Amino acid sequence: MAARSDRPLQLVRGPSLSEVELLAAVRRGDESAWRSLVEKHEGAVASVVIGMLGPGDEADDVGQETFIRCYRAIGSFRGESSIRTWLQRIATNLSLNALKRRKRGLQRFLDLDDADEAMPQLQHDAVARQAALTDVEMVRAALAALPDKHRPVVVLRMIEGYSTRETAELLGVPEGTVLSRLSRALEQLKRVLAPMMHAEATEVRDVAR
Repeated sequence: MAARSDRPLQLVRGPSLSEVELLAAVRRGDESAWRSLVEKHEGAVASVVIGMLGPGDEADDVGQETFIRCYRAIGSFRGESSIRTWLQRIATNLSLNALKRRKRGLQRFLDLDDADEAMPQLQHDAVARQAALTDVEMVRAALAALPDKHRPVVVLRMIEGYSTRETAELLGVPEGTVLSRLSRALEQLKRVLAPMMHAEATEVRDVAR
């Protein structure tokens, strides 16, 4: 961040600025411009973070940390991508780190020798919980059940609408890896969500009678 001058800040309204002008204003220390940047992009950041981590305190923390990282590095941002893409790249990396911490934490509680015995009960509990979920929550739960390396591909490619090439660049993997992970993830989602889709179709037929 550029050093702020001693003279009072001249606050400008972010929505009327182009992206280049908004960045320049933020770098000058314009607090109004920074608020505008956050308000403009917080939804895109939340979509990635919640898609990968699910809603909750952890997602909130990662979302806040994304903008903290952005603020600290705004002076070195060269504009090779849009601000939105840059923020979502930061959010993706922080979310992947959170997933790794979550996995390590789970391994502390589950002894590897007992994992095979524990999984059927965990799966049974998951099925019981799913029965009480709304459709939206069930989709979110199905997404959360994907392997950590598959979930980001679905979020970025299918929810956020990035191309295969852009998704590969965001995740730092080959395009072929994106395609294979996406294919496997969609197959798993299809299996998990099939009962819900079947139930909805049955309900529609019953109503039509």
